[in-house]
Amino acid sequence: MAVVHDTTLKPTKLELLTSWLPTQPWYLGTGSAPELTKAGGFRLDDPDGEVGLEFMAVTDASGDRPVTYHIPLSYRGAPLEGGERALVGNTEHGVLGRRWIYDGIHDPVLTAQLFALITGNAEAQDQNTSDAVDPSVTASFSASGTAASVSGGPAAITPVDVVNGPHGTDVLVAVDAKQLTLSLHRVLRPQRGDGPTSPDPTELGHVSTVWRLPDGTTARGRFATVHDGAPAGATA
Repeated sequence: MAVVHDTTLKPTKLELLTSWLPTQPWYLGTGSAPELTKAGGFRLDDPDGEVGLEFMAVTDASGDRPVTYHIPLSYRGAPLEGGERALVGNTEHGVLGRRWIYDGIHDPVLTAQLFALITGNAEAQDQNTSDAVDPSVTASFSASGTAASVSGGPAAITPVDVVNGPHGTDVLVAVDAKQLTLSLHRVLRPQRGDGPTSPDPTELGHVSTVWRLPDGTTARGRFATVHDGAPAGATA
């Protein structure tokens, strides 16, 4: 299980994200520097124990209305090959030393573990406590249609293309010679009532959890979904 160290980061994750976030096409800010606070999230384990995997919710209060963003981060002790465009920044970890922090949806380890979570083959871990499952994270997956062969056990997935646009980030993945899209919800929106938000007939699965609102209450919504086929704009 991943170990959460009680130590320092210089610069902190929020400091790095303050510079990085406005460069993203899905950022809704209007010119002011982000004013970020941590709003929640969870972690996943890397089966090899090498890469830290965190799914952060951060709230930006710089605009007229606060906006909460979902930013998955992967933490590595050496650069990710081919990951230059996904680098959020470097930090000095009080225990582990120099770390490379990436926009994790570009990291194949994070993508594979997120898919494993959605298909029921991984457990979400508490964001702040070592060796603790996070029961607030729920996931579901339908084994119907093109995804039938990935049910019942871990599936080997291969990231093919990443489309980062104004509505979020889509990853085209190959699963047992089939194409699926892993869609990352960058702007978090609370679901209404007890049911899912805007069900999509192409949706095969999702993961959802809670985050804190500025008034101290909590909201629940989708962090990621899986869809049949390729996203618009994919090159493969």
